[in-house]
Amino acid sequence: MANAITEAVIRGRLAPCANLSGPVTSTYVWDGEVEMGQEWVLWIKAHETAWEKIEAKIIELHPDDTPAVLAIPCVRANARYSQWLVDHTHV
Repeated sequence: MANAITEAVIRGRLAPCANLSGPVTSTYVWDGEVEMGQEWVLWIKAHETAWEKIEAKIIELHPDDTPAVLAIPCVRANARYSQWLVDHTHV
């Protein structure tokens, strides 16, 4: 599933880069119970203008009812990398 999301986002030119880490152990509350399970963390690096389309694509492809789709703002990035993100994010 994570690979399918990654491929859809990159091939769709919503983001130029993604990193997949895992599995990681997650502890969370679901239906009032504490659960523990393995998850994968997908970091999608894109310009903020792509947020809505990336979010929609993840929700479309993800099997969970409530996937964690978070935008974590970048406080700083080097100028060449920032420009690379802009140049390769087509929304």
